[in-house]
Amino acid sequence: MIISRAPVRISLGGGGTDLASYYSRFGGFLMATAINKFVYILLNKRFESSIRLSYSKTEIVDSIEAIEHNIFREALKYFSINKHIELVSMADVPSNCGLGTSSTFTVALLNALFAYKRDYVSLSKLAETACYIEIDILKEPIGKQDQYVAAYGGFNGYYFNKDGTVNIEPVNISDGALMELQNNLFLFYLNKNRFASNVLKEQNEKVKENDAQIIERLHRIKEIGFYTKKIFENGKLDEFGELLNEHWKVKKGLSNKISDDSIDEIYDVALKNGAIGGKVVGAGGGGFLLFYCPQNKIRFLEAMEKLNLKPTWFTFEKEGAKKIFSD
Repeated sequence: MIISRAPVRISLGGGGTDLASYYSRFGGFLMATAINKFVYILLNKRFESSIRLSYSKTEIVDSIEAIEHNIFREALKYFSINKHIELVSMADVPSNCGLGTSSTFTVALLNALFAYKRDYVSLSKLAETACYIEIDILKEPIGKQDQYVAAYGGFNGYYFNKDGTVNIEPVNISDGALMELQNNLFLFYLNKNRFASNVLKEQNEKVKENDAQIIERLHRIKEIGFYTKKIFENGKLDEFGELLNEHWKVKKGLSNKISDDSIDEIYDVALKNGAIGGKVVGAGGGGFLLFYCPQNKIRFLEAMEKLNLKPTWFTFEKEGAKKIFSD
C-alpha cells in the first residue's frame, strides 16, 4: 500500500500568465504558495485482476479504456498499468474550488504511481508529467502553476519561459513577515463550484486572437506578480493588500465569468469592514474568496458571517508532493 499527498495552492499575483497562449509569446510570472490542504491518493495492489477506482463515484473495470475518469485513465495508460490495482482519492477541500485541486490530484496520483513502479523522479519531472497528461493529452485549456506548486510546495515565484520551461525562485521573505501575512489572509468558500476550463478557454482564445485589451491586462497582472514578490521581500505587507485590490479589478476585465453580483456584493462588504483587498482564487466564477485584512479582524469576520461565510483556516505549507506511507 502507498499513500501519496500533494498540497493545493493560493495564487498571490500574476495568475493567468502561466497559460501557454500567453507565456509562449511574452513569458509569464506569478507568485503562489502551497497551503496545508491536501489531496490524498491511496494505492493498493488489488487481488482481483480488475481495476477499482474510488473518488466521488466508484468504478470497477476490466480494462483501462473502460475508465470514465479522464485523469485516472490517462495516468494508468502512461504507466502501462492495466490490472491488479486499486486507487482511492480523498481531499481536504471540494473539487473545482479554485485552489488547483484537479492538478493537485494529478500530481498526487502520479507521485503514487511513480513510487509503485519504483521510479523515483525529480519534482520537475513530476510536475511536467502532470502538465503533459492534463494539457497535451486531455487538451485542458489550463496553465502550469497548479502542477508545479503541488509538486514543489513552498512560497515561491514561478517564471514561465517562452520555451515552456519553468524556473522556481523562493521568495526571500522574513519569518516575521511570513507569519504576519498568514495572519492577515482569510479564505472564504462561496458554496458554489465552477470549472476553470470554462473561464480559461475564453482567455486562451482571446490571447490567440491577439485581443489587445486582454493581452494588456495580462501584462499588468504579470507586473503585479513581480511587484508582489518585491513587496514581500521588503516586508511592506499592507501594500500587498492594495495591490491585491488592483489585481482583482484588472482580472475581472478578462471575462464576464470571473465575477457576478453576489461576489461583488461580498467584496464590497469586506472592503467596508477592514479588508484592504481581495480576489477570487483561481480562474474565477466561484470557489474561494481571498481577502487581506490587517486590522479590525473581529468586525471583518462578523460582517462575513452575516453573509453566511465562515473562514477556512489554513497555514502556508513548505513541503510539496510526498509519499507519506509505503508498505
